[in-house]
Amino acid sequence: MSTPDRAEALADLERAAAVPGWLAEQVEADAAADRFSLWGRSTVVDENTGSPVISEALFAELHRMAGLDAVWPIGNAGLLHVYGYLLSTVDTPYGRKRDRWLGGGVARAFGLPDDAFAPWFVAPWFVASAARDSTPLERVVTVAMPYVEDPAGGDATLMWVDERGPGPATDTHDTFARTVIVQARSGATALLYAVGTGGSLLLVTLFPLAWSASDRDGAAWLAAIEAGVPRLRYNAIDGRNVASAQLVDRRVSRREG
Repeated sequence: MSTPDRAEALADLERAAAVPGWLAEQVEADAAADRFSLWGRSTVVDENTGSPVISEALFAELHRMAGLDAVWPIGNAGLLHVYGYLLSTVDTPYGRKRDRWLGGGVARAFGLPDDAFAPWFVAPWFVASAARDSTPLERVVTVAMPYVEDPAGGDATLMWVDERGPGPATDTHDTFARTVIVQARSGATALLYAVGTGGSLLLVTLFPLAWSASDRDGAAWLAAIEAGVPRLRYNAIDGRNVASAQLVDRRVSRREG
């Protein structure tokens, strides 16, 4: 698998009319390792703007490369939120979707180097695999899944919220959603989100959190999370192909110590 340098990757992503060859190799490597099975489903239509973050053609091409079936606009969350976001040139109220991976916001929340989840070559920083042979999605999964599965055991966990609600009419399992807020000693903070059924959680997204000038320590934002109405969030799709579906039971926890 070839890995671009930073300048090459940034130039290719700015063009984004087609999937660069090196990124296609990364997608194919993740597909061969079955890493997309660790992710749930998401709509490509951003809940803030109401518009797709990538074109239908790119959506179809990415899923073809990954060997995944998908019907626009609903696809694999890992494919869309990692590779689709890297290719997205759409501006949102929070900047471009790719900024979370290229700007280091998510990485810093785990106490990692800024380029820990970038698509270019990074210095080795975890034991699971040599950096030159790893993909950004692989590195995201390696870091995020332990927090999804056991937020209480995560060194960087600040708080987490578990929500449940009705599943599909043909399914006896309820939809289960988990929000995890992580924070490094530096104060860098990020949100992880996962959704599943029957007790099995699949990743949906990760993004950095930035507080407003009037909420410097994030207390108001975190209080709003604690008091939020139970529902699916962050473009996640349930088994009925519904985004923002209503949930019911809600439990908020904070890591002790």
